[in-house]
Amino acid sequence: MPKQTTYERNRGIILLKNAKGSRSEVETITARTLWGRIRQGFMLDPTAIDNPRIDRQRLAYASEPRYFELTSKRSERYLHYVVEQLDERGMPLELALLPFVESGYNPMALSRSQAAGIWQFIPSTGKVFSLRQDSWYDGRRDITASTQAALDYLSKLNEMFDGDWLLAMAAYNCGEGCVGRAVEANRAKGLPTDYWSLDLPYETMNYVPKLLALSQIIERPELHGTVLPELADSPYFAAVTIERQLDLHKAAELADIPPEDFIKLNPAFKQRVTAPGAYQLLVPIDRLEQFSTALAELPEDEHVNYQRYSVRAGDNLSQIASRYNVKVSALRDVNQLDSNLLRVGQVLMLPLSAQSLSAQAASSQNQSQTSSALSSAPNATTTRYQVRAGDNLWEIARKHGISVASLKQQNLLDTTALRVGQTLTIPGQKNASQNTQNARKPVIYTVKPGDSLFSIARQFNIAIDRIREQNDLGRHLQPGQQLTLNLH
Repeated sequence: MPKQTTYERNRGIILLKNAKGSRSEVETITARTLWGRIRQGFMLDPTAIDNPRIDRQRLAYASEPRYFELTSKRSERYLHYVVEQLDERGMPLELALLPFVESGYNPMALSRSQAAGIWQFIPSTGKVFSLRQDSWYDGRRDITASTQAALDYLSKLNEMFDGDWLLAMAAYNCGEGCVGRAVEANRAKGLPTDYWSLDLPYETMNYVPKLLALSQIIERPELHGTVLPELADSPYFAAVTIERQLDLHKAAELADIPPEDFIKLNPAFKQRVTAPGAYQLLVPIDRLEQFSTALAELPEDEHVNYQRYSVRAGDNLSQIASRYNVKVSALRDVNQLDSNLLRVGQVLMLPLSAQSLSAQAASSQNQSQTSSALSSAPNATTTRYQVRAGDNLWEIARKHGISVASLKQQNLLDTTALRVGQTLTIPGQKNASQNTQNARKPVIYTVKPGDSLFSIARQFNIAIDRIREQNDLGRHLQPGQQLTLNLH
């Protein structure tokens, strides 16, 4: 049991564990799981605080048996990074639970007061802590930038309130002025000035108890009838600096992961394209080598294929479409517009031309479906390839004109790692007539959550208007809806 020190502020007693300095290497190693590491890094001992406000919040969490199951699934992308940053600063690991209270670890959360991101920065506070916000990028939703800003802010508040983390957390919720005035009001009346004695806004009165209740459950989950989903104490992502704009759908293709997964790691980019200039992209760590190699080989003209346009007075969709040689339907789909109405200053993303929209390079999904059909045909032929030193799946797939997904599927691979001397089967085709026959077969595509006509058109190298012509479409696509795509 670590040695405890007692910090006393008037009547409010808070026990601190390892209150100064970062956790030792031995402690970190023995934590084993991420929950264990968080538990071992608790500095505020919630079991030492007997307060009915905590009890109420703990019972509320315990009454929702799927709470941790649902929020842990969302947080697994980000939680390890937050814990690492807190550990490096020697801050209480209870603070890693604040985004659960703030946003449920949802980077797209937006409050009525326009607070955004997992740490719920309002626009003004975000600017104070250098979180850039413009039409391309919102730093409040940037996982790494917002975490650094939040920890800077919490550290500042902790110093402002003489090392009292409960007052610092309360101030994070309602502002340092709000807490400062409540402290002064109690002091003027000769009353205690600890958190539990202050008259604060209703939300703030429950804010700290929520975090302490979560801490109590994580400290002894079995005592509270809770099962914590297993989370590995290992990094989920790595950061890659890019020097020019990149379409996030193209980035996902390079990493060979679904676009929605890539966007969840990079939610700060509001146009689904990185902002102009040098920025960091977060990539799943197990896809880092493939992504970096593929990005280095990506032709300049494939980084991004549309541009930003700010609506001016007198503009309408038809005029803009005519001016830039883009179909109105394409503009609506790209920008997810429900009508043709525009407002001055609204930012639209424009495909460079109608031809560029319909002549996109086929995505990995299209390649995977085509090569899979060829490899499973009775007359299809295959070739064998022996892995050499320095090879990777991306380069092999590129040399043979197939996708990484189809290569993995053909060889039943569940990882991108290869070993020298390993023999791979390369899907192929017998002759041109067979190729033509296969190419003319329509593809039946089932719409997935997050799909749009634009993304499907890109995936299958087909014009949006052709998809509309071939299918009886309503205003919106529905997950599970089937589309017939004639690719010839």
